[in-house]
Amino acid sequence: MLETSLHKRRGLNIAILAGLSFVFLNEVPVSQGVWPMPQKISQSSQRYPLSPEEFTFQYAKDSAAQPGCSVLDAAFRRYFTLIFPGYSAPSASTIRVVPFTLMVKVHAGGCEEFPDADSVERYSLGVYAGQGVLTAETVWGALRGLESFSQLVYQDEYDAYYVNKTEIVDFPRFPFRGILLDTSRHFLPVEVILKTLDAMAYSKFNVFHWHIVDDPSFPYQSLSFPDLSEKGAFHTATHVYTQADVQRVIAHARMWGIRVLPEFDTPGHTQSWGKGQPDLLTPCYRGPVPSGTFGPVNPTVNSTYQFITRLFKEINAVFPDSYIHLGGDEVNFFCWKSNPQVQAFMTKMGFGSDYTKLESFYMENIMNITAALNKTSVVWQDVFDYHERIPRNTVLHIWKGTTAQYRQELSRMTEAGYRVLLAAPWYLNHISYGQDWKNAYTVQPLNFTGTEEQKKLVIGGEVCMWGEYVDATNLTPRLWPRASAAAERLWSDEEQTSSVSEACPRLAEFRCRLLRRGIQAEPLYVGYCKHEFQAL
Repeated sequence: MLETSLHKRRGLNIAILAGLSFVFLNEVPVSQGVWPMPQKISQSSQRYPLSPEEFTFQYAKDSAAQPGCSVLDAAFRRYFTLIFPGYSAPSASTIRVVPFTLMVKVHAGGCEEFPDADSVERYSLGVYAGQGVLTAETVWGALRGLESFSQLVYQDEYDAYYVNKTEIVDFPRFPFRGILLDTSRHFLPVEVILKTLDAMAYSKFNVFHWHIVDDPSFPYQSLSFPDLSEKGAFHTATHVYTQADVQRVIAHARMWGIRVLPEFDTPGHTQSWGKGQPDLLTPCYRGPVPSGTFGPVNPTVNSTYQFITRLFKEINAVFPDSYIHLGGDEVNFFCWKSNPQVQAFMTKMGFGSDYTKLESFYMENIMNITAALNKTSVVWQDVFDYHERIPRNTVLHIWKGTTAQYRQELSRMTEAGYRVLLAAPWYLNHISYGQDWKNAYTVQPLNFTGTEEQKKLVIGGEVCMWGEYVDATNLTPRLWPRASAAAERLWSDEEQTSSVSEACPRLAEFRCRLLRRGIQAEPLYVGYCKHEFQAL
């Protein structure tokens, strides 16, 4: 067995072992391996032919999950197609193929539950003659192992299927590995969201951060406040997410082991809210008279908190995840400053002219509402930067700054004892000519000044795809495979995956795999895939 990192270069397969190079002839083709790179993988040149007709999934007798487990039963059906792409009928191959069983053992149940912040994704996988053994503590770990196995299977020049002798022990570096989609600036059809969830699972992302509403539109169709989408959506018939749509997204995500984290950003970014909820936003003034425009949510009136409480009770019932994102970023104080009622409230509260204290007052009230619902609040870094009294279990989300600035922010937040998510270096809606995936790949999330205890508070990171210039026409190629570069940084051991040059051929092969799975991923550079994208 070889501890290997496998690469194809100029017609050769090269394995690197303790600084030494070994060369295998191409007569024994090997998959470039698993993306993202497992924590430990041992792979040999010994290969086993596979036949779709002789391949089966099977639950181990002592597995806590058995037939009827909704998550794994569905996964077996999905992964059969992914393991054997192009298979449609029994082949006439003369290659002698022995039956192969992938035996799956799960230590804990949870087949009908939802993934959450504490879900364990560790798994081990062994591939031997006639059998693979996949062991995981939970069904979520089993899903990650099924994905890894699917990437080990390859086809030779005659399209026969093979898998090499392999042993893997794997677990994520960070428990939170997210992708944000913005469905307010451009509406994304449900099918596009579902396809993105599929692609996320192929790269072992596990959180879909749904930035569902914002200034431009309010597509979430609320049962408690139907006017929010009736008056705030781009189009009430075609550009809304009904309750059935939302449940469809949540159910689809669950089957891939993906959490759905909803974001309802306030007090700023709420212009669309005001169209359907009178008296929610702050009237702006021009001198002594209203200007006819509105600013952020009005934090000075009780009706605001009554409305938020009722809306969040609904959101709590609709979205099962224990986290909710409250936003709190980019609040423009102009309207608050111009409004005489707000000015009087500032005086009454002793806030002087410091409007960050007014935002703090609002956010503290909102976080109390979510705490009463047993939700963990996630907020953008602005909330911390304004020195607000933040509950200790709040998760802080870094979205801005240069490398030096976000590293300083990581130090400050973790020193204060808060859990942190990093998004600043992964704003992939920003594009540039060339191989900018390398920028996402070379991020070092824990390279900041702090103790080991501080670094344990960094729970993960997130790729953000904001929607100013992104809709269903360009979302997928802009996101993939660039997001996969971030996925490896969030899943894999950093020392083992520090080389961009070694990652490049692996990511190129993975990108070809995405194409064959129907994901319209853009190319890394000059080249081709044996199976080019066909869904045109």
